[in-house]
Amino acid sequence: MPERGKGNRKREKASAPRRRPQPRAVTDPPSQTDLQPNPSLNARYALGRATEDELLFRRPERAPEPVDFTAGDPWRVLRITSEFVAGFDTLANVDRAVTIFGSARVNETDHEYQAAREVARRLAGAGFSIITGGGPGIMEAGNRGAVEGGGESIGCNIELPFEQGMNQYVRIAINFRYFFVRKTMFVKYSEAFVIFPGGFGTMDELFEALTLIQTRKIDHFPVILFDSQYWGGLITWMKDIMVREGKASPDDMDLLFVTDDPEEVATIIRDCYDRRCWESPLAAEVKQELGR
Repeated sequence: MPERGKGNRKREKASAPRRRPQPRAVTDPPSQTDLQPNPSLNARYALGRATEDELLFRRPERAPEPVDFTAGDPWRVLRITSEFVAGFDTLANVDRAVTIFGSARVNETDHEYQAAREVARRLAGAGFSIITGGGPGIMEAGNRGAVEGGGESIGCNIELPFEQGMNQYVRIAINFRYFFVRKTMFVKYSEAFVIFPGGFGTMDELFEALTLIQTRKIDHFPVILFDSQYWGGLITWMKDIMVREGKASPDDMDLLFVTDDPEEVATIIRDCYDRRCWESPLAAEVKQELGR
């Protein structure tokens, strides 16, 4: 099997961006409709206890009382290690995969949901497994498209302060208590990231991937922003503020693709993987290799 494909590029539509439906104001946690119960991941929520991430980042008291060993940091290190082992063991045989990110706050009637479903279906039909966070919204759309395209549908669920569930289209499920362990799985087993409109969590995944690529901690691989109108303001700000003030290099913008076309997403990823574009040392060479 070839090594995991990595590539970099920005694609922008030449035509004027289409009008998007006005977003609905939503402030509550995403709807749990149609999610499958996840008792093991929701145990602490049900018992009124803090999540493992909360406990990890909590500052110790100045003079803490003696506690049971299993509630302290040494035991927590072992639990973190066990999560890495479980994730690596479960995903070890994943041949090639694409991770899809986006808002949990959209439903089946939203155009973003349908676009994510179509992207996943096309990629699954091309032989890629689909990885998501396993929840509702764009994550559900990605897993649903994977099933419809005949590919592996993988969900990496995370323990949260409010009750969490797994969408019904996940076929391989992994539960995580720590965000950084879960992020490692997304990066390690992905040939590309496809980023649909989303909130803080989506931004977190986007900029973490860009940072790892920019600092050469990982090989270049496609980071694709879907929906040019949604991401247009961010791209403009990055160019006009970050790059102009010298906070980022103009070449850093070449790490991103922007598109509105599900077929173009699949083409970019297939081309990069088939041509082993990540082996090119410079972004210019990758662009020439892909004929863009």
